Amino acid sequence: MPASRPLLGFTSLVLLAGGILLQFLVILSGTTQSNPENQIYFLQTSTNGIPGARNPSRWTFFSICGVDGNGGNTDCGATVPALPFSPPNPHDFGTAVGVPPDFIGTNHYFYLSRFMFAFYLVALFFSVISLFTGLLALCSRLGGYISALNVGIALFFQSLAASLLTACFVQGRDAFRRAGQQASIGVKAFAFTWAALFCFLLCTVLFCIGGSVSKQSSSSRRRGGVFGRKASTRSRGSFIDTESQRRVKDEYE
Repeated sequence: MPASRPLLGFTSLVLLAGGILLQFLVILSGTTQSNPENQIYFLQTSTNGIPGARNPSRWTFFSICGVDGNGGNTDCGATVPALPFSPPNPHDFGTAVGVPPDFIGTNHYFYLSRFMFAFYLVALFFSVISLFTGLLALCSRLGGYISALNVGIALFFQSLAASLLTACFVQGRDAFRRAGQQASIGVKAFAFTWAALFCFLLCTVLFCIGGSVSKQSSSSRRRGGVFGRKASTRSRGSFIDTESQRRVKDEYE
């Protein structure tokens, strides 16, 4: 049992590091055109009839990009923190001409994408914090519980970000399709986001188990030591009493 805690802690750290890597791959999309970042995007759609828009256009975490001949992101626009998914917005196409009517006169997609951006960064913050506290989980029961708390918070915000991401861009894809455009979601961005969530879920469980291992094993040893000695003492006492009674009986016979 004592060897289980470091093993659980190490496994949790590996999963946690993998989840953080997936988060960074999604967050850095649109900031560089090198592989594999140029393959990660949220939504791709044709923009026929929309003046000045890249055709097709891809929404990434920080910018809107075009598509090169190899299917990678290219000609990315300016990096915009909390880039809204709202085609008429000045940070997107900056015009309502040719934009699907579902995006006109509503802030639905704007707020979904903005809150997704914020929750994603909060999840990243707590996951990185838990990576450092997770080192304590290798040798400390308290470290396991603290790490579980931090990863649990990261899991909560990652769940919110993944849910908003899915709702925002799946609805956006459907809106473009209804307008006669060819639209598809970015499989890698969605897969990485939900895979990171799954990694954090496993980490939370493993950190909690690692924190409880030492306590259970020590309790077992304590119970075995105390009650075992008492039982042994009673057995020896019973044997002595029986021998004494036998001698007294023999003397009177």
